[in-house]
Amino acid sequence: MEIIENGGVYIGDVNRMIPHGTGTYTWSNGTFYEGDWEKGKMTGRGRITWSSGTSYEGDFSGGYLHGVGIMTNQDASTYVGSWILNIQHGFGRKEYSNGDIYDGSWKVGVHEGSGKYAWSNGDMYIGNWKGGSMCGRGVMKWVNGDQYDGSWSNGYRHGSGVYRFANGSYYFGIWTNGLKDGRGMFYPPGITSRSSQTLEKREVIKVLKRSVTRRLSHKILATEFLKDSRQKSRKKVVSEEEGNIHDSTLDNTDILSHAPDQEGENEVDDEKIVICEREYVQGVLIKEITNSNVGLSQKREQHRKYHRVKIIKKSLSERFAGIESYYLMLNLQLGIRYSVGITARNPMREARHSDFGKGARLRMHFPCRGSKFTPAHFSMNFSWKDYCPTVFRNLREMFNIDAADYMISISGGDGLRELSTSGKSGSLFYVSLDDKFVIKTLRTSELKVLLKMLPSYYNHVKAHENTLVTKFYGLHEISVRNGKKVQFVVMGNMFYTQLRIHRRYDLKGSSRGRNTNKDDIRERTTFKDLDLSYDFHMDKSVRDVLFKQIYSDCAFLESQKIIDYSLLLGLHFRAPKHMNALLEAPDSFHMPRKPNAGYDDGLTDHMDCSIPPKGLLLVTHEPDSVNTAPGPHSRGSTLKAFSVGDKEVDLLLPGTGRLRVQLGVNMPAQANRKVSSQDNSTSTEAELFEVYDVVLYLGVIDILQGYDTRKKIELAYKSMKHDPMSLSVSDPKFYSERFYKFLEKVFPP
Repeated sequence: MEIIENGGVYIGDVNRMIPHGTGTYTWSNGTFYEGDWEKGKMTGRGRITWSSGTSYEGDFSGGYLHGVGIMTNQDASTYVGSWILNIQHGFGRKEYSNGDIYDGSWKVGVHEGSGKYAWSNGDMYIGNWKGGSMCGRGVMKWVNGDQYDGSWSNGYRHGSGVYRFANGSYYFGIWTNGLKDGRGMFYPPGITSRSSQTLEKREVIKVLKRSVTRRLSHKILATEFLKDSRQKSRKKVVSEEEGNIHDSTLDNTDILSHAPDQEGENEVDDEKIVICEREYVQGVLIKEITNSNVGLSQKREQHRKYHRVKIIKKSLSERFAGIESYYLMLNLQLGIRYSVGITARNPMREARHSDFGKGARLRMHFPCRGSKFTPAHFSMNFSWKDYCPTVFRNLREMFNIDAADYMISISGGDGLRELSTSGKSGSLFYVSLDDKFVIKTLRTSELKVLLKMLPSYYNHVKAHENTLVTKFYGLHEISVRNGKKVQFVVMGNMFYTQLRIHRRYDLKGSSRGRNTNKDDIRERTTFKDLDLSYDFHMDKSVRDVLFKQIYSDCAFLESQKIIDYSLLLGLHFRAPKHMNALLEAPDSFHMPRKPNAGYDDGLTDHMDCSIPPKGLLLVTHEPDSVNTAPGPHSRGSTLKAFSVGDKEVDLLLPGTGRLRVQLGVNMPAQANRKVSSQDNSTSTEAELFEVYDVVLYLGVIDILQGYDTRKKIELAYKSMKHDPMSLSVSDPKFYSERFYKFLEKVFPP
């Protein structure tokens, strides 16, 4: 039957004068469809050709491209794969007109998930994607033989990874937006397989441990931990990623494949190996230490074999602890997901007196099999206690933390990341995978302090939008069947930023024991008071606001009889433009090692500090040009700068972007470090200063230690052996005054 409507012509089966069955439709503009119809809409299998020449053959539903089909575009590019409502979504393969090919997952028309992209010039990337860009774990292979295996973000190398050069050398390190940024190790060609495997396995174990913790179920954890974890974990992770990408070439991307295939291949004497320990700031090489004799000596190898049984026993105990930690993580995610969801359904109201204290709590029980109110799960039976839910809900609202985003960050399917090092108190630390939130286990004494100070804390946060004290978002307790109870507090991550934090300092204002052992220094080491060799000069208005708030926060902590708190300070160094000549210099691989060179000798020994750095620029604040949404660790207005006429300002970072300046967040400063230089001709010392542009991130942390009887006894005992002025433990009033005066020296006018 033929139907003519709105200039279009339909020929085919109908039902009540509506296309239904099989038929063809020709639109007035020349577009032509032939295939199945249902109730007047294209539904089933069919082929459509548009007037532009683009054609599609495959599944339709309700008039949309929906299902699996092939699209051939006007420019000769083709897509074969899944569709949802006219959009590429699911798994598919696209061959572009320029010869590029993408084969993998799609989401709403862009690459997202696991996939492989092969460029027409021979380059290839296999790994994860997000929003159309390489993001997550992935491997890039260039046609010249170079290869990078590591983390990506927005299409750039970002995070930890290994870069293997075509000549056989490779570099383990950290990247930020495509540039080397942090410490790393460069290994020249010809390194022995035994040494390379030692380093590579140490790196890959971290990745495998994180993957196993996130993906394996309760039953696998319970049965596999007594087996050889390294080999088993490697097989499981590789097979899972192969399944995601649907390409066997991923076998070649395992980090372990970097080692030579045959034992003894390219072997050299361990004692002759020369490696370079390097440090970069935004792609600029600022320090290099050349080490030789890093191979395993025969004596060391025998020592390692002799203690092999002891190491195996230790690893078994560590795996038991890891399983317990894994259960805690699952329980924590389940509890937060449901308790926050229940609280969010209640109407918002101001906190009352009854909402505070130990008695204000929400209790729930989570049996494995599930209950009327809770779902079934793969963890152990546990009970959940949510302290002061209304108060913490209001605090999250004050800090502009969306309830849905909060639950997704902490309770999403990807799990939490456990920090490898615990605090001095032995606490466990978890970080959400998006780095927004930190979760710490509390001692019972800390729980009591927080509950006692919570009303005053609530009022202080409400009155001071720029407060620097730790942001608390939730207080919870988990109880398991053996009677063990674990308390958790959820906080904002102070260093949630797109910039890399090159140095971290924990500053109390005391001196006794406030230095870092040189042998313990690592990439993410947090240094202490005596390690700080810089003072920081800031805009006058910015500094005035900073110290006004520090004074208010110290007065609050003093009123609550809190001690032992500290200023957590993070530094992001901006590489001066005049250093660009050092970037990947040909002879930089063989720079001589300086006497006494080490991590504690400042940021660099190679900078020409006679030229002032110009890596920062304050400009008038433009809300449309920056993200004005507060992070999980920030709140308050945009800061004003004296140098810009006391107007609200943004921080312009050449080559990076534009950031909103808030108290404790994105704060620009100039870091000065005094160095001594002796003139040999006159034998007099001249004062010189190294000057760096830095971006500061700071806040007051560890605010749950009260000045109780135990601390008073500790102070009396230590005062008999040491100067009381140098001790961390002290009277709250003295502690507050010393802390404030110390920071005045760190941030001079």
